[in-house]
Amino acid sequence: MRICIWVFPVLIVCGLVCRINADQTARTERISGSAGDVLDDDPTGRLKVYVYELPSKYNKKLLQKDPRCLNHMFAAEIYMHRFLLSSPVRTLNPEEADWFYTPIYITCDLTPTGLPLPFKSPRMMRSAIQLISSKWPYWNRTEGADHFFVVPHDFGACFHYQEEKAIERGILPLLQRATLVQTFGQRNHVCLNEGSITIPPYAPPQKMQAHLIPQETPRSIFVYFRGLFYDVNNDPEGGYYARGARAAVWENFKDNALFDISTDHPTTYYEDMQRAIFCLCPLGWAPWSPRLVEAVVFGCIPIIIADDIVLPFADAIPWEEIGVFVAEEDVPNLDTILTSIPPEVILRKQRLLANPSMKSAMMFPQPTQPGDAFHQILNGLARKLPHKKNIYLKSGEKLLNWTAGPVGDLKPW
Repeated sequence: MRICIWVFPVLIVCGLVCRINADQTARTERISGSAGDVLDDDPTGRLKVYVYELPSKYNKKLLQKDPRCLNHMFAAEIYMHRFLLSSPVRTLNPEEADWFYTPIYITCDLTPTGLPLPFKSPRMMRSAIQLISSKWPYWNRTEGADHFFVVPHDFGACFHYQEEKAIERGILPLLQRATLVQTFGQRNHVCLNEGSITIPPYAPPQKMQAHLIPQETPRSIFVYFRGLFYDVNNDPEGGYYARGARAAVWENFKDNALFDISTDHPTTYYEDMQRAIFCLCPLGWAPWSPRLVEAVVFGCIPIIIADDIVLPFADAIPWEEIGVFVAEEDVPNLDTILTSIPPEVILRKQRLLANPSMKSAMMFPQPTQPGDAFHQILNGLARKLPHKKNIYLKSGEKLLNWTAGPVGDLKPW
């Protein structure tokens, strides 16, 4: 009986897949206007960044202690530092700087299984800010309003991996005036300050490049996903983890022939994404995940299931044009939603995803490339210039409370 139920939808989708695979004439398409054009902006000459020279205990020694930090999804903080050291936007004269950058690797404290521990991060950040505010005059002029920090934790500068506790903590008080460059983005959330720059998580460029398959390969998988549906250790019932969205995907579509979903992570994972039309990008503990980067790079239309998510470089990447947004409460209708999308809409999304500028904007390559994620961050900083005059404090004026926050955060690092 179950087989009969899915025969008609499968036949429809087979026809859709054949039509999509047959139309190989227009491989790329460009979006013009405010969204598409700024992806190619060159930040050189539009801003100058001063990089503080901190003791190596804040960065290099942490990496020497655990080189795994180079490859996890939070590694943007490391590669951004390396990029800026040799970038033409760097200035050695702080008096001419538009922005000040503090190179601190706050996620490079990993468990044996490779998960970052955020618990020392607040003390580490406070220590670094105390150092730059006592050694240089620039922090004190604005209390950080012309400074930016890369904070790629699950919930950014709230420094906790569980949302309830992250909300309870809030953004570290000393960072309230700074611009935060972070992977976390969700509208109307205490862990996202207005003016923050949302970036993609780090995904190893060389690893993905090594798994590219010919562009002509047919996309024979309709919907693809590999990952957890339940966090059995922390949320065995599945109601809290991913706000129940992943559990709903599994319960509704585990036997659906249109859905290639599993907890397995095969060696052909990257190749499989390149054979899929749609790739599910549901929230987990946080709204974002590396699947979003992987989907864009491999030309698989991302199905974004994360209510109120703020996506990377949303002022530059036309997410509505290249992805499909599905409300968390609508997950049980996912099959109907996706099979109802006209083939011409799917084809256009694929052509837009094939545009190299889309892929570049999601990557942190070494060496750097024009239009990559590094440049998108700088473009975001450049678009915030010139600074408003009211960011500069009067002599003796103080706005930040250095003793605010949990007692544990005030201990020396």
